[in-house]
Amino acid sequence: MFDNSGREYSAPDKIRLSWYRPYPALEPGEYWHLAVKLKRPYGFMNPGGFDYEGYLFQLGIGATGYVLNRADNVSLAAANPLYIHHIRYILRKKLERLLANRPLGPLATALVIGDRSAITPAQWRVLNRTGTNHLLAISGLHIGLIGTLIFFICRRLWPLTGAMARVIAGPRAASLAAVGGAAGYAALAGFSVPTQRALIMLAVVLLLNFFNRLSRGSNVIGLTLLIILVIDPFSIMSTGFWLSFAAVAFILYGMTCRTPVNSFWWRWGRVQWLVAVGLMPLLALSYQQLPLLGVLANFVAVPWVSMLSVPLVLSGVAVSCLHEGAGSLILSAGLASLKLLWNFLELLSHFNHGVLQVPAPALPALAAAVVGAILLLLPRGMPGRWLGAVWLLPLLIPVHNFPAVAQFRLILLDVGQGLAAAGQTRHHVLLFDTGPRYSDRFDAGADVVLPYLRSRGLNRIDRVVVSHGDNDHMGGLPQLLQNIGIDKISTSVPGRIKTFRATACRAGERWRWDGVDFSVLHPAPGEPLRGNNRSCVLQVKAGTHSLLLTGDIERRAELELLARYGAALKSEVLVAPHHGSNTSSSAQFIKAVHPHYVLFPVGYRNRFGFPKQDIIERYRASGAMTLNTAASGAIEMVFNRQGVDVIQYRQRLHHFWNSWY
Repeated sequence: MFDNSGREYSAPDKIRLSWYRPYPALEPGEYWHLAVKLKRPYGFMNPGGFDYEGYLFQLGIGATGYVLNRADNVSLAAANPLYIHHIRYILRKKLERLLANRPLGPLATALVIGDRSAITPAQWRVLNRTGTNHLLAISGLHIGLIGTLIFFICRRLWPLTGAMARVIAGPRAASLAAVGGAAGYAALAGFSVPTQRALIMLAVVLLLNFFNRLSRGSNVIGLTLLIILVIDPFSIMSTGFWLSFAAVAFILYGMTCRTPVNSFWWRWGRVQWLVAVGLMPLLALSYQQLPLLGVLANFVAVPWVSMLSVPLVLSGVAVSCLHEGAGSLILSAGLASLKLLWNFLELLSHFNHGVLQVPAPALPALAAAVVGAILLLLPRGMPGRWLGAVWLLPLLIPVHNFPAVAQFRLILLDVGQGLAAAGQTRHHVLLFDTGPRYSDRFDAGADVVLPYLRSRGLNRIDRVVVSHGDNDHMGGLPQLLQNIGIDKISTSVPGRIKTFRATACRAGERWRWDGVDFSVLHPAPGEPLRGNNRSCVLQVKAGTHSLLLTGDIERRAELELLARYGAALKSEVLVAPHHGSNTSSSAQFIKAVHPHYVLFPVGYRNRFGFPKQDIIERYRASGAMTLNTAASGAIEMVFNRQGVDVIQYRQRLHHFWNSWY
């Protein structure tokens, strides 16, 4: 790899690139010579948020970037037709053609090749609320199903092979065939991490059978765990790793050493009950929610998908390679089976209390919940089983760490180039701006603000203040309106919010929550300012401490504030106007506010170059300490009697794979 000056340097083995329009048609397996711009792996750092840097590290991705549209971007070689990802690409194109305009087509594609990229946000919402998202992909369950089917089919047919049956015994041949078939199905998913785990566990069981070795379930799990960690030590960073092994462990715990029962409930329903109870602690820790209807949903969905939908969809794809018309009919039957199931799942997802939101549990509560799950799943007749429910209470009824009366907590969330700040008093929650919407699949409202609120056990927002109408300040609002209760919205652009009756923020508006005072300082009624200069400005006072939230105001609005309030603008903490641009933070304004802390909500290496160095130096010359979210992650300020406590989450949540900035 070469830099702009032609010097060669060592590049990471794996990088993640985006190629923006216009770009040529690409196929997996092709070789290209490209001019790219790279940066070190970077992700937002927020309490309750997803560690994107850890995710990239686990995948072995050493840099991210994008392709520069230059004339010397040339294709060097076509894809090898036997390359597994090229085969998956061809299958995906075939499925797109066969399933065109079918709403549930993306679900069938996920079952065949493990590609879930086309599943819509609305469909994900149904899957998540019913706890069935693990089914609509090539999951460990489906790998096991395919391996089991191939084993029994081969075992039955092997005696018909004549001479071959005398060379190798039927059970051994069936074991090898099952491993090979499961490996082929896992290959369709591109050997994703979940399918690798399932394939290794199945291979361990079948190879033990091949060598006529009997082993306890705990030994099988232990050997599988050892092999996976030898192959990929960092797989322990994956939530799916812990969920899959915990699920298998609780199934073995709850199904072995029991009196055999042949009822349908024992074979299917009890397994769902074991998984639902056993995984409660991990689900609360990882996702801060428990799908209460998951047992019922999986009781129906697991056998339905495994025994009906998967065989029909796979058969349809296989037959379509020989006769497209016949294969299309079978695929249609598979989609019809998914449609029937989907109607049931959608019905369950509409129950308002189908998902229980819980805060992320502390370590003692997590340990108590694990003990509770083990006690609840003891064999019938064992004394003290009911105590398991008591041990689960710290998980379901957690202790909240809310501010005291007359105290205030602010967290400036790390949302990239945008602003979202959550404030909390003893009994109320304020959100000032909602961060940007980056795409149909990612926005700050759903992917940063909501996880933070849920991790703190906050299921309602008393007031949202949207400073103005730019995407980086209000882009996350639609997802918040869909997913959390909001009592009131005030904004400088009420006409831009169509699905909620928002009110205009006006200077002079005041309210008091739990001994904390809130005052809207800007814009004044009738003021002719527009755009950034019409941003809502909010001042918060908690005891002797004060905070000023300024949106994207520029110098003209700053002059209006100085003329109207003068020294009353003085605030201990200031969220810098307009992300630290040169159009804001005039010397007069800084002198009047005279902050001890200045917070810049900015994106890492943002294209605007915010915060500008001149502005940083201007604040520092006034004696202020400057912090920015790109370097600090989320910044939490706790206003209490002793002073202001500052927490920088890139430091608090830092691991060896995270970078310092």
